[in-house]
Amino acid sequence: MANNVRGASLKEREILYRLMISQLFYDGYQTLAVNLSSLVKCSSGCPPSDRLLHLVNVGLKSEKETKETETTFVEPSTGIDLDFETESATNAPEPGSYETVQFHQAIQSTTIVYTGPCRSGSFNNDGSLVATGSVDASIKILDVEKMIAKSCIGSGDDSQLSQQNEAHNHPVIRTLYDHMEEVTCLQFHPTEQLLASGSQDMTVKLYDFAKPSVKRALKTIQEASVIRCLSFHPSGDFLLVGTQHPVIRLYDVNTCQCFVGPNPGDQHIGPITMINYSNSGSMYVSASKDGDIKIWDGVSSRCVNTFPRAHDSYEICSVSFSRNGKYVLSSGKDSLVKLWELSMSRCLIAYTGAGTAGKQLHRAQA
Repeated sequence: MANNVRGASLKEREILYRLMISQLFYDGYQTLAVNLSSLVKCSSGCPPSDRLLHLVNVGLKSEKETKETETTFVEPSTGIDLDFETESATNAPEPGSYETVQFHQAIQSTTIVYTGPCRSGSFNNDGSLVATGSVDASIKILDVEKMIAKSCIGSGDDSQLSQQNEAHNHPVIRTLYDHMEEVTCLQFHPTEQLLASGSQDMTVKLYDFAKPSVKRALKTIQEASVIRCLSFHPSGDFLLVGTQHPVIRLYDVNTCQCFVGPNPGDQHIGPITMINYSNSGSMYVSASKDGDIKIWDGVSSRCVNTFPRAHDSYEICSVSFSRNGKYVLSSGKDSLVKLWELSMSRCLIAYTGAGTAGKQLHRAQA
């Protein structure tokens, strides 16, 4: 068996070498082709041909299509399929190549000044920008690369930089002032240079940060309760809003028209703590202080599934879909993180948090 495999491998390599020699002849590198032919001891002549180039192009195209297929949404089905997640293509670097950067240290070294604590933050889709919101009602948008680079420069090096250079490399690219009270949540638009923010002043604001001089919001949505969470539809045309009120709002981003679910009985009975769309936009998930997790149809806004008392009636802090839309990850004030399988409506795994410390006192993200 081993000899057969080795024989097949040698034959394939001989074909590969012949293709390389033919490609070199075709491209006009006769000397290289002759030298390679003598090195690999090619048994017969290799006429000029661009077949290798053609095969490479076909392979690259097929590889790209395969990656796109792997990241496509898969409808929930019966059984456990965690392999889908682990085999999906990812752009994340290898764990060993990560650099540890203290966020607060980076904030200090980049001279980003708030007059109050920073309460909210959000990255854009490609991770190049981060927005932070403060109790002082201001919002700052930062360039992540500049932020990390600036934090790595020692205080002695700073003195050597000219003021012009320093201003050019400053990570804060926009500072926005339009809220009257604490900024509670932030969300970047998935495709455009828009930033949505929610606040204790009961407003949702949309900023067009493509304009360098922007300070005020492009659009303002007035709500009746404190804004707690936001989530853009993957298309960017709609925005889900969760507030202190138990009813979830859906807004058209272009017209700011408000929609709510058709069945009042579907709604939570406590303030909304987190809301998130799936990657496909066909579903969204909500969590509440009432302890329930609800799965909603992304088109009709009808509740299609409920996990009652998901964390033993403790407040749900956060919920998020897996990339394939088959699972939901939640965290609660019972100090547990739970993985839910939607097709079977069950909790697959519970990860212990504080353990013997008991109930956690503050909200945490899963």
